[in-house]
Formats: sequence, C-alpha cells, structure tokens
Amino acid sequence: MDHDTRRERGGPVAVCATLGLPYNSYQKKLSISYPDHLLSVRDFERWLELVEAAETLRTIARIKGGVFYRARPVPATADALQALAEVLLRKSRFVGSLHEGLADNRWDEREVLQLERHGNEVIEAVLGIMAGAREAMERDREGCDD
Repeated sequence: MDHDTRRERGGPVAVCATLGLPYNSYQKKLSISYPDHLLSVRDFERWLELVEAAETLRTIARIKGGVFYRARPVPATADALQALAEVLLRKSRFVGSLHEGLADNRWDEREVLQLERHGNEVIEAVLGIMAGAREAMERDREGCDD
C-alpha cells in the first residue's frame, strides 16, 4: 500500500489529507511495528477508491493464486469482434502447437513464458471488448434518461 500511495500525486501527505487521516496515524496503521494500530476495512476501501493501487492489487491477487488485470475498454464494434475472433484463432493454433514441445511432459522456461504471453494477449483482448461493450451500454442508458 505504501508504494502505491507514494506514487500518487502529492504522495502520502495528499492521500492522508483526502482520506482525513493524520499522516503519522496512517504510517502506524501500515507498519508491523504497531500491531494495535490496524487499518480498518472501511479505510482500506476508501484508500482503494482514491489510489491507483496496482501493486497492492497484484500482490493480493498473487497471494490468493489469481491475477489482477484492469481492462482497458476498446470499442465493441463489428470490426473489433472480428479482430478478436482472429486473435482467438491464432492463439488457439499456438496452444495446439505446444503439444509437440511437451512430448517429454516437461515445461521449460521458454514454453511457460510463451504460454503466459499468448494467454495474456487473449485475456486482454476479451476483457477489452467486454469493457468496451459495457461502457457503450452505460453511455446509451445515460442518453436514454435525458
């Protein structure tokens, strides 16, 4: 949390001022040296709403065996969906080709890194389209309420 807070504009002092927490109190809540000063769930939620928190969220996901990814919306157009279909086709061919390299039932570092890279590209493409579709739907809803 501290690393993410320091990356924010104005750093910890600005974040603490926005949260209404004294800086010294905030520092104690993050330090293991002060076990009686814990950050409440509500303060953590407020902090998450305020701070980018990418490092903290990646750490939590890793500890829990997951992955943190923030989707970047892309327009969910017919062309984007066609491009996604092409990405999925290319990536499925890649994954299918891995069986040749795994004839020995062992993963080497190069194979794992390739699989992760290709898998992340698929996830990014799918989540981007999903986020773009949601963004367009919400924008359309807001336009209907006028």
